[in-house]
Amino acid sequence: MFEMTEIPQPKPYILDIAPYVPGVAKAADGRALTKLSANENPLGCSEAALAAMMQNREAARYPDPDSIALRTALGELHGIDPAQIVCGTGSDELLNLAAQAFAGAGDEVLMPQYSFAVYPIATRRVGATPVEVPASDYGADIDAMLAAVTEKTRVVFIANPNNPTGTYLPHTEIARLHAGLPRDVLFVLDQAYAEYLDDEGAPGLALAAKTENVLVTRTFSKIYGLASARVGWATGAPHLIDALNRIRGPFNVTGAAQAGALAALGDQDFVRRSREENARIRHSFVTRIEALGNRGVSTVPSEANFVLVLFPDQPTAERARDAIAGAGYAVRHLPGQGLGQALRITIGREDDMDRVGDAIEGALAA
Repeated sequence: MFEMTEIPQPKPYILDIAPYVPGVAKAADGRALTKLSANENPLGCSEAALAAMMQNREAARYPDPDSIALRTALGELHGIDPAQIVCGTGSDELLNLAAQAFAGAGDEVLMPQYSFAVYPIATRRVGATPVEVPASDYGADIDAMLAAVTEKTRVVFIANPNNPTGTYLPHTEIARLHAGLPRDVLFVLDQAYAEYLDDEGAPGLALAAKTENVLVTRTFSKIYGLASARVGWATGAPHLIDALNRIRGPFNVTGAAQAGALAALGDQDFVRRSREENARIRHSFVTRIEALGNRGVSTVPSEANFVLVLFPDQPTAERARDAIAGAGYAVRHLPGQGLGQALRITIGREDDMDRVGDAIEGALAA
């Protein structure tokens, strides 16, 4: 017999993780708010996708472990061999799997400043060290990224368009970053918002198709409006997809989610309408906010379904956040990511953005 005096302890690098904080949906007093804090599609999802999920009645059976029908449809839509596609529980799972498969203790994972909060979490959970490279105008600085590469670098994460800033790198810059990386470094191009671009980010898929070290991730959570279903996918060289398949969950995408995503792919009219509405309303909202420049307010140019609004200082941003909450809306304040003076605001419906604009103007006049 021996006396137990200790409790199980997680690995030290696990305790270094700052847990992901989702966008709020309630005010400080508990009031429910309209969410403009999670970059969801204000139009919802395709009616066809919703019907497909509701008609799925196979709850007692495990889903297709390989998402074959969905991968086939993705391949047809994007001109990709389905064997070079893997599906996941949102693109979050695939980002985590990329770090797990290709990095570990003693390795470094590069990411730009003001990146998606999942990147450092995915890095630390495998014992690797996240290296945050200073940004330029709230976007990735390619020269700085390349200068930060060392013999310890195993993975590079970059989102294009970027979250939470909305910045966008032209394809020439993405190609330049890739060309400057060692061939044994995995380049993960996160294209969660690609469908909001006029060309839908197609050159990124082409880069993954013709190289050995590029993994492109996509999601159904944004323009497809299936955030609750949790469906993502990735494409890359066969050996990259093989590595992710070896460690992903065996039934990681539910049957209802697969059915909904498959139906959503078949309704590209919904995707086009969502893209056009987002561009129109975003332009109107940005124009209104930029008119407040004499009060020290501006926006970061965005190619996504949200806008990062910059205020003179953090107290002003907090005052605006509270005024927006008073108007019934939740937006994203990110002081933990060095953006205390900014609010990330999802583009909602036209009347939503009018009310948010009114609240910001009111806060500045207070």
